[in-house]
Amino acid sequence: MAIQHRDDSTDSAAAFPGRTGPSATSEADPRDVGPVRTSYAPDRDGDPDPGEIVWTWVPFEENGGRGKDRPVLVVAREAAGTLLAVQLSSKQHDRDREWVALGAGPWDSSGRPSWVDLDRVLRVHENGMRREASALDRDRFDSVVGRLRERYGWN
Repeated sequence: MAIQHRDDSTDSAAAFPGRTGPSATSEADPRDVGPVRTSYAPDRDGDPDPGEIVWTWVPFEENGGRGKDRPVLVVAREAAGTLLAVQLSSKQHDRDREWVALGAGPWDSSGRPSWVDLDRVLRVHENGMRREASALDRDRFDSVVGRLRERYGWN
């Protein structure tokens, strides 16, 4: 299945879960989210779980109502039922310490390598997810989570 990446802010909100309303994906301050307990618990049940890469609407950093449907790695479930995630990018970030290289995986239909942005943590709602893409293997998940723990003091 080919994934089309669209960032046109005039597209129907129904086509992009996580874009608006109570299930909108939002940026979370990783130092103010309270105690975070990361876990690896992928489960191919159609719901987002820690360890899975899912697709959701991600607002651009400058926001303004615009954003892009993109993959994110779910790293923790919050007590309220929301999830914390970090965004993926296929743009190369080899020399940037704010990013962790993941390599290629089934979340990118073109087989491009991906990087995870440690500097931007997102709050994702179950109803704000468009689809599960895949589970990340445990070693790569642990690499990302280890860096997040170092950086933000998470467990």
